[in-house]
Parts: sequence; structure tokens; C-alpha cells
Amino acid sequence: MTIFSDTAPILVTCPRGLPEYLQAELAALGFPDGEILDAGVQVRGTLADCMRLNLMVRTGHRVLFELKRFRAFDADELYREAAAVPWENYLAPDGYFRVDAAIRDTTVNDSRFAGLRVKDAVADRFVERFGKRPDSGPETHGTCLFLYWKENRATLYLDTTGDPLPRRGYRKRPHKAPMQETLAAACILAAGWPELAAQGGHFVAPMCGAGTLAIEAALMAVNGAPGLLRDNFAFMHVNGFDPDAWDALITKAEDAETPEIKGRIIATDHDPEAVEAARDNARLAGVGDFIEFAVCDFRETDIPEGPGIVMLNPEYGHRLGDIRELETVYRGIGDFFKKQCGGKTGYIFTGNSQLAKQVGLRTKSRRIFWNAKIECRLLEYELYAGTRKKGRE
Repeated sequence: MTIFSDTAPILVTCPRGLPEYLQAELAALGFPDGEILDAGVQVRGTLADCMRLNLMVRTGHRVLFELKRFRAFDADELYREAAAVPWENYLAPDGYFRVDAAIRDTTVNDSRFAGLRVKDAVADRFVERFGKRPDSGPETHGTCLFLYWKENRATLYLDTTGDPLPRRGYRKRPHKAPMQETLAAACILAAGWPELAAQGGHFVAPMCGAGTLAIEAALMAVNGAPGLLRDNFAFMHVNGFDPDAWDALITKAEDAETPEIKGRIIATDHDPEAVEAARDNARLAGVGDFIEFAVCDFRETDIPEGPGIVMLNPEYGHRLGDIRELETVYRGIGDFFKKQCGGKTGYIFTGNSQLAKQVGLRTKSRRIFWNAKIECRLLEYELYAGTRKKGRE
């Protein structure tokens, strides 16, 4: 047995608003007892499970494998507890490691200092036992450790992810104010796209920007693992990592992909540079052949017959755009929904409730998400065909 077969709590972190979608994802991946916590969803498993989670999870940010839970009232006690962890089981004396820390209501006010005390504990343990220590720094090309310290309770984890999971590897051209990949995935899951895609439904993303919504929708439609493009995860730098086991996971994920989709995925934007960036990003993601791109005003977007989702992420005035101009845009979206999207389900992701009122349609649901520190809503509109189009607030 290796440490990759040891069982411990695994915390998959995610932003506010995403835990219920992450919990459902984890259940579908074979972890039905996920517990929602402040920072994400906790399950039990092995480091080998962490490898698979890093490859498959769409809405999580980091996969943290718990090493030790303890009480620490000050930095000295934190150091002593950290120094007692058998770090030599996880990294080599000639290796490299980094430490990240999140603290809350502790006797230490700076998370960087808390991380430094853990780093000192690791280094001193190696010097004491081997006469040398691993290098350390901010890079993620080595073993990654994570400290969570709240009040007098602390937990040390192996961060098996390294660079956060939203960095899929396909968005080389971000364009303006792009939507984070995990947030886009959660919105698409909230809309029920995987089930609709399996039935031959369509996904339309006007105002596509860098193409994140369309790309994430295409990845789901073909059952593409979101971590396939990455060539570096932190678990690869943990003692006992088996490259053959990782290759087997990659092969299994690739074999599970479907070669075609039943419906259409359409992405448009009025900006030719945005469409060019989105097309390049889709090609890198391996789904370029499944998305139809066009340069046009959102009102001119081709809306296919049959059931489908029309999802827009318009500007909402916090970083881009003039509010008065945006009021006109939001009214235009309402008209577009009424006149051209009958029989579909419309969605608008926005962080501005006042602008949302300009749409002029009754919402079926409002789901809360957070875009960084901005509270946002995913607004759902049931767009009836024929005479049931109307229903103004």
C-alpha cells in the first residue's frame, strides 16, 4: 500500500453559490455523502480519488486531502503541530513545496505569517532528519500544502490541485471581463443542460465574449473531462504518484467522450475579435467542431427550432459599459426573448438587479451566484410560443 490508498476527508472547495451543484457533481462521481461546508463540499476518499476529482469536477476550485486536524492557540503551537506531521511521507528532501493559508479569528493577523510558520516546520523537520530541506516558494510545480486555521482549530491539507481548477487550459485568449469557467459550468448545470443535450436540445449563447458558456456547454454535451488539457496538478509531485494510474484515468475519460452531439450549440458576438478568441479557445478545448460561431448582433442570432436554452451574460455596469446604454441592451434582450425565442428557456446572468428590470419579463426563477465579490442572479424566463409570450412584471 502507498499513501495514495489511505482514506481521509477530502474537501473540494468552491465559491459561494456553487456548493449544491458541486455536491450533485460529487454524487454523480460516486461520492453520495458529500457534506456542504462553508468552503465547499467534504467527502471521504483517497489520494487516488483526488486524482480523479481533479480530472472530472467542473464546479470545484481545489481538491484538498486532509492530513491533520488539531488545536492551535498561537503561532508557536501551530509550528509544533505542523512539525509533527511526517512530511517525508509526502515530499522528498530534494523536492519543492509551497504553502497557502486561510485564517480567520486567530491570534495571528496575517495568513502569510501563518503559512511561513508551517513552511518553517516542514523545513526544520527535514533538516533534523536528513540534513537538508526541500526548496520552497510560490510556484505550483511542486508539492502544495494548505492550512485552514479558524479560531483555535486548524487543519493541514495536501492541496492536490495546485493552480485552481477553473484554469482549464483552453482560455488562452480571455477577451474582456470573461466569466470564470466554474461559474459558467454551474449556471449551465442549473439550467439542466446535460439532460436537455442528451435529448437533442440546443444551447445558444449570444454575447458569447471569450466563449466560456458555449465551451463549457459543449464539454458537457460530449462528456468531456474538464481537466484533460492540464499537464500539471499538485498530486503529481507527491511521493508515490503513479503516472501509469494517471494515464489510465486519462484514457478512461477520453473513451467516455461522445463523438457527436444531437442538438446545436451556437455562439455569437457583435465583436469580431471576441468571436475569433472564442473560436480559438473552443479549438484548444477540443470542442471547436461542435460550436457554430457567428459575428452578429445578439438580435440576429440564429435560434433553431425545438427545445433549447438561450443564455446571455451581458455587461452589468460594475466594470464595463454605461448604465444608460445597458438599459437599452437589457430592454433589447427582453424583446429578443419575446419575438425570437418562443418555446425556449431564456437565462440572463447579471449582477445588476435594476438593469434586470429592464428586460420586462416575469422570471420563473432567480438563482444566487457570486462573481468574485459581486452578488449576481441567474434569471430564468420561460418563453412560451404563440400567444403566451407576454407576462410583463
